[in-house]
Formats: sequence, structure tokens, C-alpha cells
Amino acid sequence: MTSKDPEPEGTPTRWQKLWAVPRRKWLLGIPAGGLLMILVGIIFWGGFNTALELSNTETFCISCHEMEDNVYAEYKNTIHYSNRTGVRATCPDCHVPKPWGAKVARKIGASMNELPNWVLGTIDTREKFQEHRLRMATIEWNRLKENDSLECRNCHELDHMDLEMQGRSASRKHDPERVSERGQSCIDCHQGVAHELPEGWEELPLWASE
Repeated sequence: MTSKDPEPEGTPTRWQKLWAVPRRKWLLGIPAGGLLMILVGIIFWGGFNTALELSNTETFCISCHEMEDNVYAEYKNTIHYSNRTGVRATCPDCHVPKPWGAKVARKIGASMNELPNWVLGTIDTREKFQEHRLRMATIEWNRLKENDSLECRNCHELDHMDLEMQGRSASRKHDPERVSERGQSCIDCHQGVAHELPEGWEELPLWASE
């Protein structure tokens, strides 16, 4: 039979062979196609998770000059950057949730909003950055209001605060019962904890009830 001769009737196709149940017991009855899909899935998942974690570092966050020259420069003067204990809160600690699902959702949101604006050069100068600062801050404040300051609570939990070690004003404001009754979260009082507050921030309807 030459290469041009037709396959005998009943001969399985390559696709059928790929999904045929193997006779070897050590393959556990998994077809070659199934093993191939498992391998591809492992490679894809490993690559996706690696890329996710690489994009979740301070180094990645300040790799563009818009962040390094503006908000990062401000952050370096705060207690979250340098303090007596040496415990730091980096960009992803404050701007990316820890739970995997919420983290992926945050990354998708950044890809749809922050990445296109970076490509378009929306804030590629100090002047442009300042012009858009209030808008950008409002987006982030709204997000933190909606998720009950989830990123803040990566490190700060009201239930584990020793209120007796705090001053009168702080201990009163951090009382879990009071916070719950007022429907507040961290961002309602700590808006400028790591970055300069934009001009006109206190006039936003966002804080009207505070």
C-alpha cells in the first residue's frame, strides 16, 4: 500500500487514536488526549499564576515613571514605607486584595482602565498627573468604600486592636461597635495615609455623610 492508497475501512483516525482508552494499566485509562490537556492546563496555570504574582510586586508597580515620580515618592515619606519595626506595606498590600478571586478581579479592572490610560499617556507628566489626581483618587476611594477597606484589613483588624494602648480619640473611633453602627471602614478616616490628598477632596459627595 502506497502513501496515496486510502486507509482501510475501520482504521481509526489520529483524533480517535488520541482519545482511545489505553490498554496499559499504569495510564489509569486516561487517553493520550486527556494527558495532553492536563499538561497544557498545568503549563497555562503555572504561567498565569507566575504572571499574576510578578505583576503584584512593588517593583512592577513603580516600573513606569508616572508612579515612581509621583505617588511612590510621596509614599517614601510615610510610616508605611519606613518605621521603627521595619514592617512595610507596599503598593499591592494597599491596592490589591489578598483573596484570589478579588485579586484577579482587581487585575482585570486595572487592565481595562489603568493600562489603556498608561498607553495613551494620560498622566505621563506631573501636570497631567495633578490634573487627573482627584479623579483617580475618587475611583480608588470608591472601590475601598465598596469593599469595606479590604486591603487595609489585610493587616489592620479592629477585633485585634488593643484599644487601651491607643489615645482617647483613636480608641473611640476604632471601637468595633461604633464603627459598625456608623457603617464606616478604614478609608472613611484614613484617606491620605500614604499619598498627598488632591485639592478639593473634602468637597466630594463621597464624604458628605462623614
